[in-house]
Amino acid sequence: MLDNILLITQIVLAVIGGYQLILACFGWFRRKTKVHYEPQKSFAVLVAAHNEEQVVGALIENLKHLNYPRELYDIMVICDNCTDRTADIAREHGVYAFERHHATLRGKGYAIEWMLKELYKLPRSYDGVVMFDADNLVDKDYLIHMNNDLCAGHKVIQAYLDTKNPHDSWITSAYAVSYWFCNRLWQLPRTNLKLANYLGGTGMCFETNLLKEMGWGATSLVEDLEFTMRCVKQGIYPYFDYDAKVYDEKPLTFKASARQRLRWMQGHFDVARRYFFPLLWSGLKEANWAKVDTAIYALNVYNLFLGGLLSIILTVDQLLPGQPYFTSIFIEAPFFFTVLYLLNVLQFPLALLIEKAPAKVWKMLITFPVFLVSWYPVTFYAFFTQNNKQWSHTQHTRVIRLEEVQSKQAS
Repeated sequence: MLDNILLITQIVLAVIGGYQLILACFGWFRRKTKVHYEPQKSFAVLVAAHNEEQVVGALIENLKHLNYPRELYDIMVICDNCTDRTADIAREHGVYAFERHHATLRGKGYAIEWMLKELYKLPRSYDGVVMFDADNLVDKDYLIHMNNDLCAGHKVIQAYLDTKNPHDSWITSAYAVSYWFCNRLWQLPRTNLKLANYLGGTGMCFETNLLKEMGWGATSLVEDLEFTMRCVKQGIYPYFDYDAKVYDEKPLTFKASARQRLRWMQGHFDVARRYFFPLLWSGLKEANWAKVDTAIYALNVYNLFLGGLLSIILTVDQLLPGQPYFTSIFIEAPFFFTVLYLLNVLQFPLALLIEKAPAKVWKMLITFPVFLVSWYPVTFYAFFTQNNKQWSHTQHTRVIRLEEVQSKQAS
């Protein structure tokens, strides 16, 4: 009985892995036909900040000099439970600072929900709402792309997420590799196939009327994933704009990275529990593959957990004296699954090649497997602590200008 359960689980995980591999093939090309519109949409540019005095000034200066009519967008910093000079710095730079203090409802999701209510009280209304994190930097044409996307009828848009500090440590390089891989071989294929993309927490743009109609309602530890699920459930598919780039600061140390990823995985388990079956059932009932695909994406955290658990069980079973008790599909068809495994691994250098990653990052592929393997203990711990809803802050300290980031990318 147990052997049958483990065998079925292995087959399901292998099918999902093969599905993602096939999907990645549709990321090898880009459709470059895009309609350009005159700047006409107005934007409320929201910056989520919690004690970000060291980096928020650089982002504000960046945002003030975008290639977009200045009268068509306002910058608003959400100073969420700040105890430093974040709000003062925002005002010194001539932008709005909205200060929120709440002892229990802490975290970015709650801050956004509060800010949207404040935004709707303002005398000025906006066509779109854009959201960034305080540690970000933004390409100067970002709002031009968002204007094009809103005019084209897209209601929820995710920008291309890159890292602003890929060369700081082996950890930041690992994040950079992961981002290039996800942008090119996870997000772009879904764009090309007209499936739903997923939100990445920053660089997001929303049609204001949609937000008013739906409400935010995403207050989990992974508010971006939660809002993605809410959108797809209602038949609204987030769109990925490859040309709109946002640069995110990544933690320098393994400890800080593990803490950040633990929060992500705890939240991912929570969202998967609540949305997987409703989305899967809805997708099958409506013959809607976009919903089925999003349900599969929600399940990724369980795939990682079960894949790691199965690997341990089957390896121990093979090493014990005597005949193995459990059936291993890898042992039964070693050539097929070795090829499948190698093809999945080769996606990472392929993504670097297609995305023209800086030469410095290639040598970091040596330590990248350590980063990948580290997801297993993080996911295991997250599984047993998934009811922990306490938000943790990732400290940001790297004051880098957009010109520096682009210069290093070109080298």
